[in-house]
Amino acid sequence: MNEAPAYNSSYILGISLISALGGYLFGFDFAVIAGALPFLHQQFGLDVYWEGFATGSLALGAILGCIVAGSISDRYGRRPGLLLAAAIFGISSIAMALAPDRNAFIAFRFVAGIGVGMASMLSPVYIAEIAPAHLRGRMVAINQLTVVIGILITNLVNYSLRNHGDDSWRWMFGLGAVPSVAFMIGAIFLPESPRWLLMAGHAEKAEQVLGKIGNQAYMQDGLEKIRASMIGNKKQGSYMDVFKKAFFPIVLTGIALAVFQQLCGINVVFNYTPKIFHSIGVSQDGQLLQTIFIGGINLVFTIAAMLLVDKLGRKPLMLIGAGGLAVIYIIVAMMLAKNSPDVAWFLLAAIGIYAMTLAPVTWVLISEIFPNQIRSQASTVAVLCLWAAYFVLVFTFPILFEKFKDHTFYIYSAICFAGLLFTWLKVRETKGKTLEEIGEVFSVH
Repeated sequence: MNEAPAYNSSYILGISLISALGGYLFGFDFAVIAGALPFLHQQFGLDVYWEGFATGSLALGAILGCIVAGSISDRYGRRPGLLLAAAIFGISSIAMALAPDRNAFIAFRFVAGIGVGMASMLSPVYIAEIAPAHLRGRMVAINQLTVVIGILITNLVNYSLRNHGDDSWRWMFGLGAVPSVAFMIGAIFLPESPRWLLMAGHAEKAEQVLGKIGNQAYMQDGLEKIRASMIGNKKQGSYMDVFKKAFFPIVLTGIALAVFQQLCGINVVFNYTPKIFHSIGVSQDGQLLQTIFIGGINLVFTIAAMLLVDKLGRKPLMLIGAGGLAVIYIIVAMMLAKNSPDVAWFLLAAIGIYAMTLAPVTWVLISEIFPNQIRSQASTVAVLCLWAAYFVLVFTFPILFEKFKDHTFYIYSAICFAGLLFTWLKVRETKGKTLEEIGEVFSVH
C-alpha cells in the first residue's frame, strides 16, 4: 500500500514565521512615518510636496530592493537575500534616527526601502515555495500577519513616545534596529527553498529540505512535480522570458493586481491618519490614538483572512475587498465634507475590509500564480510595480487632499470599481492547487 503524503506542520510553521519577520520590519518602516510626520514637519519644515516625498521615498528604495532581491535570489538563493534585507533594515533604522537634516533623512529612508522591497518580494515567495499546496495560502498570509503586527506595535510605540520632546521621532525610527537583529539571527537557521535548489542543480539538498517538510511520499511527489515543471525549460528564467507570449498574460494579471492593491487608496489612511483627522479638528494626541485603533482592526481582520483564504478562496475575497472599499469611500467622502468625527468608524471599516481581502490575498496570488521557471523574475516585476504604485499614491495624496479635500476619496472609489471589474473578468481561482498545477493552468492560455 502506497504511503500517503504527510507534513511536518510545526516545522513548516516555524520556518514560515522566521521568514515572515521580514514582514514585521516591512510593517515597521511602513507605519513609523505616520507617527513621526507631525514631528518631522516641525523639525524640517515640510510642505505638501516634501511630505509626500519623505513618505514615498521608502517606495523608491523598495523598487531598487525588488531588483536587487531578484538578482540575489536567482544567483545565490532566497535565504541570502533575506539575510541581506535584515542587515539593511537594521543599519537604515539607526541612520534615520541620527539624520541631521531633511535630505539625509530622505536618503536613509530610501535605503530602508531597499530592505523593505527585498523582504516584500522574498518572504512571500520563499514561504510559497516551502509550504504544501493546502497550507500555502495560510502560510503566505502569515507574512501579512507579521506586517500588521509590525504596524500595530509601531503605532503603540509612536503613541507612547509622543510626549518625549522634539526628538521623539528619532527614537521611533531607531528602535527598528531591535527586530532587525532578531530577523537576521532567525534567517541564519532557514533552509533554502527546495524549488530553487533543484533549479540550481542541488537535488540532494532539495531532497533533504522536502524530507524535513513532509514524509517520504511527500518528498517523492514534490520532486516529481518540480522536475516535471522544469522539463523543456531553462534551469533559470530571465527577465526577457517574463515578456514572452506564453507567460506575459499572467504576468500582466499579476502586475494589475499589485498596482490595484496600492491605488485602491487604503494606504493613505495608514500613512496619513494624523493629516486626515487634523482636517476635521482632532488634536495631535487624538490623531496618534486613531493610528492604534487602525492597527488593532488591521490585526483582527488579517487573522480572519488567514482562516478564510484557503477555505473561501482567493477570488471571492478580492471581489469583496474591491466592492466593499468602493462603497465605503463614498461614505467617507461625504462624512469628511461634514467634518463628522463619525468618519472614524467608516475608515476603520475600510481598514478591516482591506485587511481581510486585498492586503493578504494580493501577496498570496503574486507568490503563487507564476510558473516555477520565471517565478522570481515575474514576482520581481509585479512587486516592483506595486511599490511604484505606492509611491504614486502617497506622493500625490497630500497634493490632492490640499486641492480636493474630501473629494479625493471619490477618486479611490472609482479605482476600486475598476478593480472589481478586472478581478471578475481576469482572475482565476488558485485555491488548493500546487504551484506546478497553477503553472500548467496559466501556461496554456
